[in-house]
Amino acid sequence: MKLSRHHRLLLATAGTALALSLTACQSDGSATSAPAAAASASGTAADGDPTSGSGTTDPVAGQSSVASSKGSTDQAGSAAGGSADSSGEQASAATRVCTSRDVRVSAATQGGPPYTHIVLTAKNTSGHSCRLTGAPHIQFLESHKQDVPPVAKSKPAAPVVLTPGAPAYALVKLSDGGVDEDAEPVSAFSVVLEGDSAVIAVRAPGSGGIAVDPANALTGYWTPELRNGADDF
Repeated sequence: MKLSRHHRLLLATAGTALALSLTACQSDGSATSAPAAAASASGTAADGDPTSGSGTTDPVAGQSSVASSKGSTDQAGSAAGGSADSSGEQASAATRVCTSRDVRVSAATQGGPPYTHIVLTAKNTSGHSCRLTGAPHIQFLESHKQDVPPVAKSKPAAPVVLTPGAPAYALVKLSDGGVDEDAEPVSAFSVVLEGDSAVIAVRAPGSGGIAVDPANALTGYWTPELRNGADDF
């Protein structure tokens, strides 16, 4: 069909208007999508930025996290310490009590004349550890069946556990050293260990034995070593 000049002008005008309309729409879409994309990019950067004010970098949250971690460590350490202390006590309690078959008891003079004190030594001669408890039960004379009284201040704070070959000591007071005391000569005496019923015969030190006043005799507890002050009696 042959179009007139007037129709061709109308079609050209309509085409131009349509092209302008499409251009305007594309411009609006680009303008709208650009800020959205920028906002999206900005949001991603904020979430991933380690210096942003959120999550693990928040000062309050960070302190809480550290405190919680420290608390857990402290609790674990306390539990471990408690477990260690308990294990040590249980180990001491589980060690068998020393008997007359486990130790050899001997006596030696302490200090110079007049000899008012002796030292008892109990040496572990067995092949295993054993535990000495309390004070030695000592009877010096057949005429006095009472045990020599123990001195409370010499009691050790912890159980005395003897490994094979290890010694323990007990200081024993014989008399006050006075010439008017009612002292009797003793060449041998008996010792019984706490928790054992066997009587150990101990030879008194010196060729002439020792002089004992039963009214003033005292004994210390078994200790790993003689201690100045605690054993002064």
